[in-house]
Amino acid sequence: MPDTALKPVMILFLDRFADWETPLISGIGGDFYGLTVRHVTPGGGAIRSMGGLSVTGLEDAVPREDEVIVLCGGESWTRDQAPELGEMLRAAHGRGQTVAGICAATLALGRAGLLDGREHTSNGLDFLRHWLPGYAATGHYRDVPHAVADGGIITAPGTAPVTFAAEVLRAAGLPPDKLDEFLAIASAEVRR
Repeated sequence: MPDTALKPVMILFLDRFADWETPLISGIGGDFYGLTVRHVTPGGGAIRSMGGLSVTGLEDAVPREDEVIVLCGGESWTRDQAPELGEMLRAAHGRGQTVAGICAATLALGRAGLLDGREHTSNGLDFLRHWLPGYAATGHYRDVPHAVADGGIITAPGTAPVTFAAEVLRAAGLPPDKLDEFLAIASAEVRR
């Protein structure tokens, strides 16, 4: 049953999305904590993941005013055909919505100007410089292996789906004790 105290989440996929980057949000977030999650793609319809999973019947990527917006990574963000989402993302962030991007989806945040003046990370500084001509936010880039949240923007390298999911769940309003529980569940197999 959905937890009405939590903000809902909209996860946006492009064709060839990275299967492993957002399922903890919808899987554990939805099943364990009652998070309401919608999966969308620009224009709606069907897409295929990098791992070959076919996803059909997706709604068009139109955010609702109470949602945390999550952009799933994948190689399509580096292509010339990547959708221009800047206006939508800036408008949502301007309304106070959290906007999150993992892996190559951080490029959409950079193109929208949402990395400027905020601490952020991605798949590497050289990755951002290569794919974002004119990228000028190097002073705010953090070369860390985990998600970074600053000013309603969440970023993560593609190798950090656990901390990315935790920051998205935090933005949705999951209480600290439940966040600790989530991190324990999602990282239980990691040995130190």
